[in-house]
Amino acid sequence: MKIAIGNDHAGTGYKKKVVDYLKNKGIEVINYGTNNDDSVDYPDFVHPVAHDVENQKVDFGIIICGSGNGANMTANKHQGVRSALCWTAEITKLAREHNNANVLSIPARFVSEPQAVDMVKVFLETAFEGGRHQKRVDKIPVEN
Repeated sequence: MKIAIGNDHAGTGYKKKVVDYLKNKGIEVINYGTNNDDSVDYPDFVHPVAHDVENQKVDFGIIICGSGNGANMTANKHQGVRSALCWTAEITKLAREHNNANVLSIPARFVSEPQAVDMVKVFLETAFEGGRHQKRVDKIPVEN
């Protein structure tokens, strides 16, 4: 499995914990940064993650910013990306089961680092249910 991860300055510590977790599981990680706490613009780090998901270079993406909103909005501009802003393991599970989310957006200022790692664990271990949910997911793409 291969995961792309990107974050802004609010998510640096969270990203380090998540990357440690992923690597301990033998998962390959592409880190698009940032790697410090200096103020940066989240789109600069989210677009590469979403691009990799969009082009199927990775299995999933993880993005982290202060509220999770900006990163989530940015990722969802890419075709084929279904980014879910999650703040609990239960919401994360539903995002995978019902929405076939392929990017997890974590709000660093609203969850703890252990919660973030738990959400990543749930995200990767939960399968899409398909069935009645598939027709809804199929309606997400917009014709240009």
